[in-house]
Formats: sequence, C-alpha cells, structure tokens
Amino acid sequence: MATAKCRALILIGDGLGDRPVPEFNGLTPLEWQPTPNLDELAARGECGLMDPIAVGVPAGSDTAHFAMLGYDPYRYYTGRGPLEALGVGMDVREGDLGFRCNFSTVAPDAQGRLIVSDRRAGRITEGTARLATALNNIGPIDGFEFEFRPSVAHRGALVMRNPLLRVPGDYDEDAPPLSDADPHAEAAPVLEVSATAPELRPAAVALNKWVRAGYEMLKDHPINRVRVEQGLNPANVCLPRGCGVRPELPAFAKMHGASGGLVVEVGLVRGLGEFIGMEVVEAPGTTGGYDTDHLSLARTAVATLERNQIVLCNLKAPDVAGHDGKPVEKQQTVTMLDEMAGVLLESLDLDQTVVVVTGDHSTPVSVKDHSGDPLPILIAGHGVR
Repeated sequence: MATAKCRALILIGDGLGDRPVPEFNGLTPLEWQPTPNLDELAARGECGLMDPIAVGVPAGSDTAHFAMLGYDPYRYYTGRGPLEALGVGMDVREGDLGFRCNFSTVAPDAQGRLIVSDRRAGRITEGTARLATALNNIGPIDGFEFEFRPSVAHRGALVMRNPLLRVPGDYDEDAPPLSDADPHAEAAPVLEVSATAPELRPAAVALNKWVRAGYEMLKDHPINRVRVEQGLNPANVCLPRGCGVRPELPAFAKMHGASGGLVVEVGLVRGLGEFIGMEVVEAPGTTGGYDTDHLSLARTAVATLERNQIVLCNLKAPDVAGHDGKPVEKQQTVTMLDEMAGVLLESLDLDQTVVVVTGDHSTPVSVKDHSGDPLPILIAGHGVR
C-alpha cells in the first residue's frame, strides 16, 4: 500500500457528509463555509464522491473505519461493543460480550417503564467516573459479571462475562447476540433486551436486571442531585447497545506491508487500532467535542507520520453537530477541518506524501443520524494527477 518513499495521511471528518441546508441557501455546510486550505489541496489533487460500504448503505463509524483500513466489514465485523471496550483499555476475552453504552436521562411512567428524555444526558462531561464506580458496585447477577468503564462525555463500554457462556458465531450486525436496551429515540421506553439464540437467554435476562439495577444506583446519586439542582439532565441510567464479541483480525502491518498509526479522540477507533497493532496516539487537549484542540490533533498526526507509513486522524466534532441537528455548529467544524488541513500543508512535503481528506459517513443535520448519502473525498500529493 505504501513504500518507504511515500507516506499517506488520511484526515477524517467524522460524519462530515451532509445534505442541502435551508439556512445556507440550499448548500451543505462544507459548500457554504470558506475552506482556503482544503481548496489549495483540491487544486493540487482530485476530488470526488465515495461510499464507504456500498451505495446508499448507512455506515457506522465502526464499519466505515473497518473498510477504510482495508478490512471487509462483511467478513470481519463482530459488533461495535467490543471495540469500544478495547478502546478504553478493557480486557475483552474470548466468550465475553462487549457493549457500547450511553449515560442517558430517563423517568418512570405510570406503568413503571423507563422513558428516555435525553439519550446523552446533556452530553455530560464531568462526574462519569463516580457514576461508573456506582455501576461497578452492582456486582454479579445470575452468575454474570459486569464491568463498566466511562469513555468520552456520555459514552462508555460494558463487558459481560460468564465462564459457561457460549456465543454462537452465526450472527451479524442486524442480529447481534443480544439486542439493544437503548431505543435510539427520545420519548420512548428503554427496550427489553432479547437474545438471538436460546443459549443466550440467561444473558439477556441478566442484562435487563443490570440496566434496572443501574437506574436504582444512579437516580439519587450525588452527581445527579447536583445536576438537577443546576438545571441539567441527570445521567440516571446506562443503556447498552452494539453487542458483539472479540473480533479475529489480521495485523495491519501484515495485511498491508506497511506500518500504521491512528490519532483519534474516541474509544471505538482506538480499540480497532490497538487490536490490529497500529500505533494509537492521543493528542493533548482533545475531547471529542466542539471544544477539542483540533490543531493539536493535526500536529500529532504529522508527528505520528514520521514513525509510520500510513496514519489516520479522526476529528469527531462534525458528527456531534450532525447528531445534534445544529447546522451552524457543523459549519464551524468545517472550519476546524480546514485549519487542520492548513497544518498538513505547512508540515508535509506533498511530493512524498499522499493526503486524503474525507468522512467516515454522512450525518446530516436534518436527519440527526447516519445516512446513506455519499461522502466528499479529496486526494492530493504524490502520484495524484
């Protein structure tokens, strides 16, 4: 994929793709916002459209990064949860079930169901370590052990373990071993987790008990009492989703014959990189949100490229703006991406480097979710006409 004389840096604007926005006279945020550095790269390269998985198929950050790093998601993907867990340093063993999780805000209705009012608990940024400690005090349930760790903002990861658990191998992204507790919508009840195979039903029962026990632990937690007093949404439940098992993947260097590095802000891509033997680097001052130090992210990517032939760098903020449905904020993240491109122009010799700027998927502000819209892609540098 690369030679000693040519290196490649892939700059990903997470969720960068969008649709025409009325506030921007029918242009997308990327079209509307001035981008002098990206324009210079485009003048020295080629632009086009890309579908990360297939035409019209909405990609997750997980499956998209699988594909971008050269791993066929239809062959290798085993669920997002274990990658999130690996990304926050958890031990995911053969037979474990891994989940991605959100701290969310819920309230019981007249039937005792927990109704979600905010899937991200106000994008909580403080106090999640103490909430995690409370969750880890729940203890074993029906012979299953649970370990939770917080990640960036409202995100976290959960590992569920039982030495007697055997997970069938014949499942896919649309039918994971256990279904989601997260309804993926607000004003909707927390879902009852179900199993895709009879032998997993005890695990589903135990996970449902864990979710309810977590609510009981968190609803009156001091962190949440303070949040309510401050007019903030309490993070009073933890909702697992994206169940999967530890993947079996060939090492990146063995697969491509090139060393690789990742500069990322969130656990998912970090977990994938660590699992396939890439150098994973955390840039100082990065948060995964609007307040991230994006220039630090770019400078760290350049430094990582000195030690590797291929480096992927992911800016999370465009995806956050897309999910929040905020066109102005997404427009501002385009400026962040352009300023990062400026760092690359100042630091890299394009005669010996290929620079790729694209997204991993589209998260239109009008949709507030991933869509199957194609992505803009820019390729400039060595060997590009």
